[in-house]
Amino acid sequence: MNATQRALTEGILYTDQYQLTMAQLYFRYGLHERAVLFDHFYRHNPDYGAHQAGFCINAGMETLLDWMDDARFGNREIEILRAHKNQNGAQLFADDFLNWLKRHGNFEGISMRAIPEGRVVHPNVPLTVVEGGAAMAQILETPLLNFLNYQTLIATKAARISESGRGKLVLEFGMRRAQSANAATRAALIGGADFSSNVGMSHALGYPPRGTHAHSMVQLFLALGGDELAAFRAYADVYPDDCLLLVDTINTLDSGVPNAIRVFEELKRKGHKPVGIRLDSGDLAYLAIQSAKMLNAAGFAETALVLSSDLDELVIWQIVTQILQEAPCAGVDAEHLINRLVYGVGTRLVTSWGAPALGGVYKLVAAWEGEWKPALKISESSEKTPNPGNKNAYRFYDTRGKATADVLTLDDDPRALQTISLHHPADASKFRVLKRDALTEIEPLLGDVLRAGKRVDDPVSIETLRERRRRDMEKLDAGVKRLVNPHIYHVSLTDNLWQLKQE
Repeated sequence: MNATQRALTEGILYTDQYQLTMAQLYFRYGLHERAVLFDHFYRHNPDYGAHQAGFCINAGMETLLDWMDDARFGNREIEILRAHKNQNGAQLFADDFLNWLKRHGNFEGISMRAIPEGRVVHPNVPLTVVEGGAAMAQILETPLLNFLNYQTLIATKAARISESGRGKLVLEFGMRRAQSANAATRAALIGGADFSSNVGMSHALGYPPRGTHAHSMVQLFLALGGDELAAFRAYADVYPDDCLLLVDTINTLDSGVPNAIRVFEELKRKGHKPVGIRLDSGDLAYLAIQSAKMLNAAGFAETALVLSSDLDELVIWQIVTQILQEAPCAGVDAEHLINRLVYGVGTRLVTSWGAPALGGVYKLVAAWEGEWKPALKISESSEKTPNPGNKNAYRFYDTRGKATADVLTLDDDPRALQTISLHHPADASKFRVLKRDALTEIEPLLGDVLRAGKRVDDPVSIETLRERRRRDMEKLDAGVKRLVNPHIYHVSLTDNLWQLKQE
């Protein structure tokens, strides 16, 4: 694929064919510029099988906006569409429609509201609300879902990994196995990873890339007649102030750690401070305890121990639990060891192992005809019936300052929040009444992102997004953050929206 073809695949044609055929139908019936509202939301938090998420971390909007800035139907795209044929060999897309696309086929008429990146989000709450002409709002569906769903999925996984590791350093090592490596790195940094091995994306986002060395370095020295110690010495010679050694190529405790200690002692005599070791196989908790015991005895009690090899939030939780139980028996301070741990997380983070897709959807909820007319898709499953109309979303905080519910109401009736009767989005039997004195804050969640194709705010730093995530995580109940069978966070509809949905 040459550069021209790559640009083509990443531009405005980065959408599904049926979006284009629907856009032409709207054009043919004079609906292409009719104002419509689409909600982007997801129905279920990720379920990884052995464990489940009780929340998500919103991510991906900046990537989407960057794409929208440049995406438009130019001459090449128009000619490609002109060449599409129907079943009878006739031109599928008519010239008058293609001429309209050439003049208006961009996102300058689209406005969007969204929950900011980095915020904790929950099922059935609109993460993004798209307003614009029906044709271009329809064409936007596929890229929007692609950019936002994946990054939200990975940011969520990273947040859970950071929580299970007690907030200790997390390195994202997954570039070689990610479905979309740059998107994965960005989302992981938002969600809880501290650094990444992805060189280009790390620099683009303002973070120094981090990494160690591979087994192949030691293997090469062995193949050429050397040994593990010679390989370690070579690495220390080139990187004396960044020396972190992978110690499990031969035998972790009988060879790797003793050889690492010899090299660390040589570095120390030269005035350098070794960084630590990396453990990439075996019983990581046991090896961490024994390695720490050996390093402590040699005077390297503050060096880091990087753990890798198919880590995820549940495995990290199990490692921490095992260290707390077994380290004292080995004469090792468990808390001190846990504070030295660094987690190198790759495949299971960037693929969202166990839950590889978020399942976010993009549903028409209203069309303009002098006022917003609600639109509804009725499904056999009540949970698949979206919430119609032009809505706002609010987060309620209780007297502890903890988030207690996300509430959807119709945009044109702020009085709905005066009497707080809350309905489950799908189950009529579940109903809740909140007293005003039980709340300390009602926070609006949706904010303007685009107005008629123009960005409302300048891009913010990844660190700002990380701070949003940290703040929201602190306001979540521990039960919602639980790794297994988390408490179900309440998402509710006000009386007015519930009644509209029933009607």
